[in-house]
Amino acid sequence: MWRGFIGRIFVLSTILIVLRGGSAWGQAGRAAPKIDIQKYTIEANINPRTQSVEATAKIDFTPLENSADATFELNNALTISKAVDAQGAAVQTSRNPDGTVRAIFPTGLQKSQPAQVAISYDGKLTGNEDSPVPGIRFAALHPDFGYLLYPARWFPLSGYTTNRFAADLKITVPAGYRVVGSGDLKTSPAAGGMTYSFHSEKAGFPGSIAILQGEPTKVSSQGIATDVFFHGDKALHAQAYGEETGKIMTFFTGEYGLAPQANLTLVETEDGAVNGYSAPGIIFLAPSAITKEPNWRVLANQLSRQWWGILVSPRSRNQLWLANGPARYSELLYTEHTAGPGAMATDLRNTYVEALTLKDPPVLQASRLEDYSPEYWALTAAKGAAILNMLRNLVGDANFRKGLKAFLDQYSWKPVTSDDFRKVMEQVSGQELRYFFIQWLESSGSPQFKLEYTVFRTPKGFRVVGKINQDLDTFRMPVDLRIETEGNPEDKRIEVTGTSSEFSVDTFGKPRKLTLDPNHVLLSYDRSTEIAAAIRRGEQFVEINDFPAALREFQKALEVNKTSSLAHYRIGELFFRQNNYQSAANEFRASINGDLEPKWTEVWSHVNLGKIFDVTGQRDRAVNEYKQAIRTHDNTGGAQEEAAKYSTKPYEQKNSEMGQ
Repeated sequence: MWRGFIGRIFVLSTILIVLRGGSAWGQAGRAAPKIDIQKYTIEANINPRTQSVEATAKIDFTPLENSADATFELNNALTISKAVDAQGAAVQTSRNPDGTVRAIFPTGLQKSQPAQVAISYDGKLTGNEDSPVPGIRFAALHPDFGYLLYPARWFPLSGYTTNRFAADLKITVPAGYRVVGSGDLKTSPAAGGMTYSFHSEKAGFPGSIAILQGEPTKVSSQGIATDVFFHGDKALHAQAYGEETGKIMTFFTGEYGLAPQANLTLVETEDGAVNGYSAPGIIFLAPSAITKEPNWRVLANQLSRQWWGILVSPRSRNQLWLANGPARYSELLYTEHTAGPGAMATDLRNTYVEALTLKDPPVLQASRLEDYSPEYWALTAAKGAAILNMLRNLVGDANFRKGLKAFLDQYSWKPVTSDDFRKVMEQVSGQELRYFFIQWLESSGSPQFKLEYTVFRTPKGFRVVGKINQDLDTFRMPVDLRIETEGNPEDKRIEVTGTSSEFSVDTFGKPRKLTLDPNHVLLSYDRSTEIAAAIRRGEQFVEINDFPAALREFQKALEVNKTSSLAHYRIGELFFRQNNYQSAANEFRASINGDLEPKWTEVWSHVNLGKIFDVTGQRDRAVNEYKQAIRTHDNTGGAQEEAAKYSTKPYEQKNSEMGQ
């Protein structure tokens, strides 16, 4: 309920996914593919009423080595009935324990020699099957609508998220349904229905489709035409989302150049689906992402992926930061554009905290992480965005924006690497940046700075002689230093190399205070971020009901700051969820008596103390806590309504409820 108001949602999807270990699908996605797919030709009969798919996917590919077989990923709910090669000879197929499909070719595969296989398969996709990503639906067919997204592996994949391909899709649906897909569209009548044909000439990631009923809400905003397919109560927000789409696309066109597609389609999926997913020309949104006031953060993130992920995409899964990092940073740039630098600074701090929840692996080992896991987003999205923000500060705003446009222009419709990005930024800025990319992409960990200095008087003013210490031996970065004097502040840039770097700075005015990284650009630890990162890690463990691990993380925050109201509050929540009311009450009291950072911990601690007293049959004490909550006048997350509600009617904990 109210948590949606507090901080930035850690992941872009509402998911519960194990932080340790991994699914078979995740393991399969890591293996280097032995083939390069050029094109899919898919003919599919899809019936939402029976929730069934019957399809044949003809795959044109090139083997990358001599081999007897090729491996594909295909949704476990789908069964292969037949497979043949280009000559019509039978190709033997078998399911592997990791969820993949092995296709064995009768005459083998020769390196660099074009090959083809046509795989016929069928099955039902109701949304209740095991998903390639546990806890998230990427495919479901219902009588009134359906969606089949690329991550669902509803057609055989190789090189998930890295192998770009062209496609021809012919999707036949019963009368009364329409299909939304990527590419040039043609329609033709079919027995009892209609066939929708989509042609995608340029290599990308087409193949995500929606099966819908009715007409879209057509919205024209700032020259962008958007078809919006929202249903039920969410249809009331279609106009607003279409208008916001036009505003966002206009802003990003100014930042990145022309979009791959002139017009767009927004499609509502369902609860349990991925929060947002961007396909060429289509944005899929879960109901939780569709609100009365357009959720422009989610929308901006997903729309930016028309450039970052579709126009250019990572060559390998170790380069995933080149899609997720710019998408998150685009969200921050739009925040800066619409709500101002202060709002961006707040969101940026939350992004940095998210990045600091993961100390290892380095960014360029992202393939070790499970798709859509919290670690995946922390490394590729949050840290990726932090890297871009630091790069912006290093090369200057004008060069940074020029570099982004140049990179997208040079590599349009191609897979890219970090070296490609570095070289463009070096060319635009005139700086050698290899050390920067090595530090933040190939190394792990973040520095924690300690500053020592002495001030001397000189004939012309003052001299500050000092030393910057930190614990990363291979670290090299320019660090901004602000010297507050009796006159105007003076900013200097110090080259920090290794664990200890000396500096000497002359000033005219007498120095009164020195601050390292005054604008909080560097991804580094200080007391507050160390606390916030520990609390965020604890929250991740709570999401998967690993309460002992969560408690350990919250206690780490208290080791840094014993009066952290947020740490005490989260521990109180944890105990409350376990019906350990005395310990929960102790923690909520400690939260009230702590540093009250953030301020809302006070009102919600009183509310939860009231609930504890109600549950334990102490109504007078409960009412007193609710009244104290009301006296704070803090209505964060609807706290005042909650307190007023239980002031008149006692709180009763339901069996399925584990606290707020």
